[in-house]
Parts: sequence; C-alpha cells; structure tokens
Amino acid sequence: MHFLAAFMRAMGRNAVVPGDAGAGRPRHAHAGHEGRRQHGCTPAHARRHCAAGGPERGHGDHGDHGGRGGHGDHGGRGGHGRGGRGSDGDSWNRGRKFSSDDLQLMVLALLEAGASHGYELIKALGERSQGYYTPSPGMIYPTLTYIEEAGYATAQAEGSRKRYALTPTGSAHLETQRDQVELLFAKLAHIGRKMAWIQRAMQSEPPVLDADGADVATGWTPEFVAARAALREALVRRGGAPAGEQRRIAAILERATRAILEQDGGEAAVAAAKGA
Repeated sequence: MHFLAAFMRAMGRNAVVPGDAGAGRPRHAHAGHEGRRQHGCTPAHARRHCAAGGPERGHGDHGDHGGRGGHGDHGGRGGHGRGGRGSDGDSWNRGRKFSSDDLQLMVLALLEAGASHGYELIKALGERSQGYYTPSPGMIYPTLTYIEEAGYATAQAEGSRKRYALTPTGSAHLETQRDQVELLFAKLAHIGRKMAWIQRAMQSEPPVLDADGADVATGWTPEFVAARAALREALVRRGGAPAGEQRRIAAILERATRAILEQDGGEAAVAAAKGA
C-alpha cells in the first residue's frame, strides 16, 4: 500500500489512497527552488544532516519530506531511511528509500558524467526511476554542500545557481564505491520498471511484448515475472519452517544466487548480493 501511495504521489495526483500516512493533506510541488535560495543550509547543518543521516527540524515546507520538519522522502516519515546494502527494491514499498550516504554516491556518479546544477541532478534521478525517486531540493542541496566541503566536488556560481563538478578526490572516492554505485542505479532501474508495470496494471492494459517476448515497458518476460512470484509465494509458505529447514532453503537460495550472478563478476557479485 505504501508503494501505491508513493506511486500516486509520483504521478502528481492528489487522490487519497487508503493507508497513506499523508492522506487528506494536499501535495505541493517544488518550483523555482534554485532561483530563490540554496535551501538556507549552513555547512554545519549539512554535516549533521547529510553525513550522519539524522533528521533535522525545519524545512517543513518542502513537499514530500514526510512529516513535519523532517526529510521523509529520503526514507519514510520524517527522517532518513536506510537503503543500499541491507535492503532491496521492494523495501521501498514499506517506506524506505535511500540513505544520505547512498544519495551522496549517486550524486557523485551523476557528476562523473558531467557538471550539473542541483535541479538537473533531481531530474536525472527521477528519470532513472520513472518518477518514483525524485529527491527534494531539501535533500539535494545539503548533499551538494557536504560533498563540496569534503572536497569531492567544486561549485561554480552561475547567476543565482551553482554548477557542481567532480574533483579528482571525488573521483577517487567514487572508484572505491563502484560496486555500491552500480547496485544503487540497478535499484533505481528496477523500481522504474516496477512503476511501469503498476501503471499498466492500474489502467488494465495487457502487456505489449517485443520480438524476444519481453514486456516493452519493463523488459521482463512472462516467465521471469511468474518465477519471481512463485519464489515469493514459496518463501511465504515456508516462513515458519524449523531452523534446519530454513538453513536448507538458505543454501538453495545461495546456490541460485551464485548461478544467477556468475556472468556478472562471480564471487564479488555474490558477496555484493548477500550484502544487499
């Protein structure tokens, strides 16, 4: 239900969804944030908020921050959630998205492709997830302040805006986190495909298959979708199994994971999957 509520918000609708924590409150968008002020964020605030990932009071007028004063769009109601390793794309259904560290890495990776303004980074993240994950200015600008102070990026003033560029220090840091960055962007792509699937389902449209038999909107084949559903159902049915049976299931899943990821880096990919 949380995923559906977030989907409705991402699609720009004001419909009330049962179970939505924000039901009954109008949604409002950010317009021209960059042209007004750079979030009013001090360096000390950026360090507290972005580096530690703790919720800060204030900034309560920024759209979907999720609660009064906190940055809920980053990870649920009123605070930063934990994404990255330890969660999967489906955990977003329960209100968790990305941690502040994850957002910093994704911003650095986007800057690696070219210098950008803050609003361009917001747009790029939204496009990668088909509109589901669009961090607010209240998250992007403290993040940019932090990475600038850390020496990972430089900022060049252009009128009322700043254009950020990756530094050699930022590039070196990004290289040490390459596997995590790839995982984060894979999650964005996954949730984007899931968004497309749900949108089609809500409109009761049958899938359109390409020449290879994959859904044009998601890239998923019917066999892949059915296998995922069957696995989830099997795990639900065996969720109350004795400890020995759980270990047997875990061994099966580890072997399956290894086989699935063999072509994507072998042991390193398997280790990354375990962490994720």
